[in-house]
Amino acid sequence: MEEKTADVVVVGGGPAATWAALTAARAGADVVLVDKGYCGTSGATASAGTGVWYVEPDPALRAAAIEDREARGGYLADRRWSARVLDETYNRMDDLARNARYPFPVASDGRQLRNGLQGPEYMRRMRIQVRRAGVTVLDHSPVTGLLTDGRGRAAGVHGYRRQAKRDYRVRAGAVVLATGGCAFLSKALGCDVNTGDGALFAGEAGAELSGMEFSNAYGIAPKGTSVTKTAFYRYATFYREDGSVIEGASGHHRSPIARELLRGPVFCTLDRPGADATAMRRAQPNFFLPFDRFGIDPVSDRFEVTLVAEGTVRGTGGIRLTGDDCATTVPGLYAAGDAATREEICGGFTGGGSHNAAWAMSSGTWAGAGAAAFARDGVPDRSAQVGEVGLGSRSSVDPRDVVAAVQGEVLPYDRNYFRDGATLQRSLAVLDDVWQRSREGLGGTGAGALAARRAAAMTAHARWMYTAASARTESRGMARRTDHPDTDPAQHHRIVVSGLDRIRVRTQDAPTLPLEVAS
Repeated sequence: MEEKTADVVVVGGGPAATWAALTAARAGADVVLVDKGYCGTSGATASAGTGVWYVEPDPALRAAAIEDREARGGYLADRRWSARVLDETYNRMDDLARNARYPFPVASDGRQLRNGLQGPEYMRRMRIQVRRAGVTVLDHSPVTGLLTDGRGRAAGVHGYRRQAKRDYRVRAGAVVLATGGCAFLSKALGCDVNTGDGALFAGEAGAELSGMEFSNAYGIAPKGTSVTKTAFYRYATFYREDGSVIEGASGHHRSPIARELLRGPVFCTLDRPGADATAMRRAQPNFFLPFDRFGIDPVSDRFEVTLVAEGTVRGTGGIRLTGDDCATTVPGLYAAGDAATREEICGGFTGGGSHNAAWAMSSGTWAGAGAAAFARDGVPDRSAQVGEVGLGSRSSVDPRDVVAAVQGEVLPYDRNYFRDGATLQRSLAVLDDVWQRSREGLGGTGAGALAARRAAAMTAHARWMYTAASARTESRGMARRTDHPDTDPAQHHRIVVSGLDRIRVRTQDAPTLPLEVAS
């Protein structure tokens, strides 16, 4: 057992985690960052270019930006949080330019264009910043659970170091979970590390989750690839196998695509006005990699596409926050990025990059500062391991079977994308049984615990998702119900879930409707 002590331990290696670690270190905290992969290269951001919700500090521009997606998110976003994120994102992008020397492109008038980031370069520089700030980085060191003291306060993490081949423990005064969402090993670009681990750890410690019904996001990808970059599909026309156009299908409206995929293959060409291959290559070069390998010109050739589940990576659900510092309902535990709910700025709808990218750097900054302040009380003298399912010597249940069973309920379009009450209940019955069998026989020690805990996290995530989806008997944001296609004004609230063996559900008041909407 490798033992370490720190003021703050940050779990994750993407933008939210690195901003949290950097901010906590700048506040004077001794910080350890632990990543499942190699910090700076693993995760959805590191493998792609991303837009950023970056708006100049002009009151009219900011107001328009905040109002832009409110309706699509079901009016569950909070304008105060949105304003905070726009402010913080503006400052963090300036931080990247000044301190990290990020090479933003420059317009003809000499002004830097800061509405996007190239993920590999962004995360390379964030790793450098974190290391220069004195953060201890433990790569290839998946966390398998939290430590808490006798009063239920977060007191560190435990896990396994793959390369050193030994267990480890970091005792700390506060913990930041920035582990990403859950894409259920669907092979979405960069998302194999996003299996809902942080949500499981938080749930085991007693934290609540919110917005888990907003979890049926699917990205468009060329069939047989993982590249779910969807921005350029706004230039696409979608076709059936016989060449007929799928009416109503677009990069933003994917329901017609999903319905057609239930019947047969779907093809597309980026043939709408505005498609400029040269400009698109400069903006997102990795979008074209699979086409180049297959010898396809996507602007003129027809190619087959599919929809790949992205769960709460592009959904908005996650660990519920209780304060501006991204604290959770567990003392000393903070959440940031996709591990936290993004309802505060997105309500029930988001997409790739943009708001998510802004949320990652903003919430990471706030969580790091909050954790550093909390940790001034010191590291608890005693701590105990939290969590049971997937830990221990029992191993009568194969984690691969658990993963396959969960994927069978959350990946198909006719179960997750198109939801109805009866289907949700059937899936929940299967998932509840999987959870019970996992509790009784899923386990492992050392490296063997990693696959078991991943399977447990995916199972818990799916159960929280479908429990919340069952409780929302309407269609709002991305949470669509075929048996309740309309929005119900009486359900203008958030849905909060908690618990593992028995999941509890309650509602929480949503922000008051804007005056122009309420009237």
